[in-house]
Amino acid sequence: MRFAIIGAGVIGGTHAAAVRSLGERAELALVVDRLPDRARKLAAEHGAEHADSAEAAFAREDIDAVAVCTPSGHHADLAVAALDAGKHVVVEKPLDVSLKAAFRVAEAERRSGRTVTVISQHRFDLASRLVRRAVEDGRFGRLTSAVASLAWWRSQGYYDSGDWRGSWALDGGGALMNQGVHTIDLLVWMLGDPVEVYAQTGCLAHERIEVEDTAVATVRFAGGALAVIHGTTAAYPGLTARLQIHGDRGSAVIDDDRLAYFHSADDAAGGESPAYGAGESANQAADLLAAHGGGAPAAPAGPRPRPASRARAPTPTSTATSRTP
Repeated sequence: MRFAIIGAGVIGGTHAAAVRSLGERAELALVVDRLPDRARKLAAEHGAEHADSAEAAFAREDIDAVAVCTPSGHHADLAVAALDAGKHVVVEKPLDVSLKAAFRVAEAERRSGRTVTVISQHRFDLASRLVRRAVEDGRFGRLTSAVASLAWWRSQGYYDSGDWRGSWALDGGGALMNQGVHTIDLLVWMLGDPVEVYAQTGCLAHERIEVEDTAVATVRFAGGALAVIHGTTAAYPGLTARLQIHGDRGSAVIDDDRLAYFHSADDAAGGESPAYGAGESANQAADLLAAHGGGAPAAPAGPRPRPASRARAPTPTSTATSRTP
């Protein structure tokens, strides 16, 4: 499959590396960026051609798929154009900045007969897959609650580094849309359809941005479970993303993409569950990870330095990994 990448910034480089990691199954044919030097540089690193117009990718019959790696507010326009040109499309998260734009992409996919996908790579993490399987198998019993928390830090310089950052038109939101979207994706993947949301947002530690750097919400899901969402880029020096899933027969905690806690009463030795629960002493994460070759459970979270971008090396299970801008 021959790919074109539109957008040669940080995440464009991550997608290029992901395509290369696929070996003989994929090839990067073209890099497009409105800044010719940036397109030329990334293309040279991967032995590809370069162009400064997306139409160059859409017009080429030898290109099978397009990866859209531009600012969020441009995603739908480019995805629709690529689909209409007969290309498969990989869209960097988020799909776009509004439901209206997302529906346009879905309609373009239906009429094109091609496939479009948005990057949600944390669904492929071992911890996420193990917890999702436990939910599907009913090992936590009835799901009762969840906590999705992302406590990160982004400096003022981060927001000042691009005029699209922190804007409604191109970023579409702040700490939730851009940084917290993966944790929220996992929350919805585990608990199902949300039916009620109450939220408050604020811009508490940054200037010259239109969107929130801190948000909190409560959510009710169709199955009755209640959840709390906490997302911020104003938590210096930056901690981890954390997801807790709780039911009347078990619980799990994913911390910084790793399984930190897992307990299912179905796996517990002995008889009836203690009246006040078993707590940390009942953590089955180590045994579960060992059975799946996943190493040791995550250590307790604590402050630590973070790079400006959390772009990661690609994994064999996903087409591309995602930035955290």
